[in-house]
Amino acid sequence: MASLALVALITLPGRAHAEKADRDKPVQVESDRMEYDDARRINTFIGRVILTKGTIIIRADRLVVREDTQGFQYGQAVGKPASFRQKREGLDEFVEGYGLTIDYDGKAETVTLTEEAQLRRLEHERVTDEVRGTRIIYQSGAEFYTVDGALPGKPSSGDRVRMVIQPRRTTPEPAQAPARLKPAESLTVPAPAPSQR
Repeated sequence: MASLALVALITLPGRAHAEKADRDKPVQVESDRMEYDDARRINTFIGRVILTKGTIIIRADRLVVREDTQGFQYGQAVGKPASFRQKREGLDEFVEGYGLTIDYDGKAETVTLTEEAQLRRLEHERVTDEVRGTRIIYQSGAEFYTVDGALPGKPSSGDRVRMVIQPRRTTPEPAQAPARLKPAESLTVPAPAPSQR
């Protein structure tokens, strides 16, 4: 059966990128429980998990984090839903995503949101753009994402990509002050003529 997946390729407007300093920040995690496998360099966090790395925040019910020999971190968050948030460089804007599974690749700087996936851009906490699909792959370094209506290789259940783009705010033209007269152009009111009797 041919796949009916709909793929949307969309770039976020503007030249701003994800916060560049995030890649050099340490990973901090809070949870109710933790298991550590030193041989495989894998941490498993369970219960009310909050991962922070610079401006990146991931919230989940369960999170597995591993580190490669070069020091790059990879994580898989599972929740109902799990969430991801990151600030955009130099702006008071954020990218926020949700999915039942979130995979984070620190080396490629990608976040993959799977099942009930949603990605949105916020400007001063106001949602400006929002997209939904079965899987969203967000490349935070390039601020580029791909959205699938159905997972590749799986029969489509009629899922489609849905996107809402809010109108951009336009700043109104400043009101122009009335033109001022130059001294030579000032109005002169003639004196009344003497009355003749």
